[in-house]
Amino acid sequence: MANPRTSKKRQRQALVKRERNRGVMSTMRSAVKAVRQASDKESATTALSAAIGTIDHTAQKGVIHPNKAARYKSRLTRQVQALS
Repeated sequence: MANPRTSKKRQRQALVKRERNRGVMSTMRSAVKAVRQASDKESATTALSAAIGTIDHTAQKGVIHPNKAARYKSRLTRQVQALS
């Protein structure tokens, strides 16, 4: 257990950030899942536009690396384009 006052504060801050990051990641994963489970190209395209905004928001908050966000967006876009 942390003894110094600053260590205790950092531990409290880490708990708050962890909970916030879990929520943001959960939202992002749900958006990505919606794109992957879309049956036709039209619904996949609308889900993709929502997912891209969510992925950008997650990267902007620093929860994921910007390169990881770009990789997610690229792969999802290719999957939607592959639908016929």
